[in-house]
Amino acid sequence: MHDDGLQWKGVRRVDPDRPRPLADAVLRLIWQEKRVSRAEIAQQAGLSRSTVSDVVGELLPTGLVAEVGVGESRGGRRPIILEFQDDAAVILGVDMGATHVGAVVTDLRGRVLDWRSKEHPVRSDPEGTRALVVELGDACLAAVGEARPLVGIGVAVPSPVDPSRPDRLSEVVLPAWRGELGLESLGEKLGVPLMVDNDANLGALAEHWWGAGRGVDDFAYIKVGTGVGSGYVIGGEIYRGATGVAGEIGHLAIAPQGKPCVCGLRGCLVTLVGAEALVQRTGELLASYPDSDLAGRALTIDAIENAALAGDALARRVATEAAENLGIAVAGLLNLMNPSMVVLGGGLAGLGELLLEPVRETVGQRTLVSLVSAAELRTSCLGPQSVAVGAATMVLKEALADCRLFAPIGDQAGARTDATPP
Repeated sequence: MHDDGLQWKGVRRVDPDRPRPLADAVLRLIWQEKRVSRAEIAQQAGLSRSTVSDVVGELLPTGLVAEVGVGESRGGRRPIILEFQDDAAVILGVDMGATHVGAVVTDLRGRVLDWRSKEHPVRSDPEGTRALVVELGDACLAAVGEARPLVGIGVAVPSPVDPSRPDRLSEVVLPAWRGELGLESLGEKLGVPLMVDNDANLGALAEHWWGAGRGVDDFAYIKVGTGVGSGYVIGGEIYRGATGVAGEIGHLAIAPQGKPCVCGLRGCLVTLVGAEALVQRTGELLASYPDSDLAGRALTIDAIENAALAGDALARRVATEAAENLGIAVAGLLNLMNPSMVVLGGGLAGLGELLLEPVRETVGQRTLVSLVSAAELRTSCLGPQSVAVGAATMVLKEALADCRLFAPIGDQAGARTDATPP
């Protein structure tokens, strides 16, 4: 569960000498059960009651666990019930898309407390993007107040992330950034760890913890936006590959003689289903659909999606073509990896069955029947906040694996109050 490679350049307020393995396991169990007695912890964890009492005594001062009353007796003394305090602290999640920045603050159960988003040319304006990340993050934290301490910051980036160098960005995908994320000052300012991963990986993580993939140990998540990426959950864990580039489905060659891609190849999936490609395709077809609601309007992916949902013939043609091309990639994924589910997220997910039906039809023509029957195709229901929530979930996952990341409430609240801008 623990993934140290994705944590970097932040202040970690922990005692390195503090014993933790049992505390980690017990805290995680209390989080999972929400309300549980010491006796139930001992039974489920295979620990003695005295050991559990010692560990709980260590956890109670953190404010993450509270005694909330007594339970029913099973023949002896009535047990004291322990409850995980979801609102004991907050987490900041940041979604850096190709053309937007979003920030969310969640509690320790993934519930959104505040959400903000702004369009921005992320690919071409690194300095402006960094400033916007700080602006939106500060606004979200101010909205929820300083009474609850911050555990950490999760950042989703539109780039492959090597777990051994999470602060490095792909110079092919984001050339203007020159390989540097440059957000270390944000973690230092707030006195907390800052963790980084690819946006599709974190979309998959959000689905696995809170969305369509909850309880599913093997599934794929495909994010279709300005770019196209995918995240894989295998055996309940995100699979990143040897150097973090697993999931770059957007650069799978669907039409080898097709249009050139920013990666240097031709006919990549993103050149057929990415937002820019769909806007361009709509413009090419406008002359054939003079009565389209899109005629004479600024073409955006949102406008195309809304027109398709309203029954516009041009928009539906563009959406169907995109779904068919996406279906080719999904079919290859099913044949290769045999996941039990594929979740489609990002800008096109709002099309629902208008997207899923042609994808299913294409998949049915290109995969073994047994694979098709076993794999469920769904669209995400987490909305535009999903990747930012996934970024926050990354921090929560790491903190539940190593409870030292949960600093004492009073200490960290003071750290936030006394922090100075970089």
